[in-house]
Amino acid sequence: MPQGAEHRAVCRGLQSVVNPPTVFSTPAGAAIAPYLRSLQTTGCLYKGQQVLMMGLCGGLTTKLAISDAVLYGDSFASTLHPCDRGLTTQIQSLLNVQMVHGVTSDRVIATIHDKQQLATQFNADVVDMESATALEILNAIGVSTAVLRVVSDDCHHNIPDLSNAFNAEGFLQTGALAIALLRQPIAATHLIRGSMHGLKILQDLTQKLFS
Repeated sequence: MPQGAEHRAVCRGLQSVVNPPTVFSTPAGAAIAPYLRSLQTTGCLYKGQQVLMMGLCGGLTTKLAISDAVLYGDSFASTLHPCDRGLTTQIQSLLNVQMVHGVTSDRVIATIHDKQQLATQFNADVVDMESATALEILNAIGVSTAVLRVVSDDCHHNIPDLSNAFNAEGFLQTGALAIALLRQPIAATHLIRGSMHGLKILQDLTQKLFS
């Protein structure tokens, strides 16, 4: 899952789990590609393995609200990349969450208009910055992959423009983030509240799934 708050939320959910799974903290956006290839090179990713991607996402349709948990059927970038059906079905039977279509963006989708445009153009329910890129690589390796995320912002509100908050390596820059939040305080409030709720659900889902 993405480094930072999402990674910490999942690790908190695993604290009481006996024999927890291996957890990798990934960079955001396109930088996840070289990171995953490095894991393959070192033998951490291999054919036949099972991987669950977790994190937050943005809701693009009115059927999704903040704190809703979703399982991806697939995610689109330049092409459509499917999740592993068997692993996804197994997780859904344990958690009973909604199935959605995802789209991966190379930037944070901040405005209501842009969210509506993505939903219409790609028939997508949610957006994030990593899933399709990761699925392309993991599917090519032969890794069975599922994607479980929690909606942290919905289609009814703007969030701050965080385009400059991530560096080229996919890591959040706290100074740039603070400036973006201060420039748009109302949008920042929606983002912070939604993220806090989403992270709590992410922690709870982790504990439930692996317990």
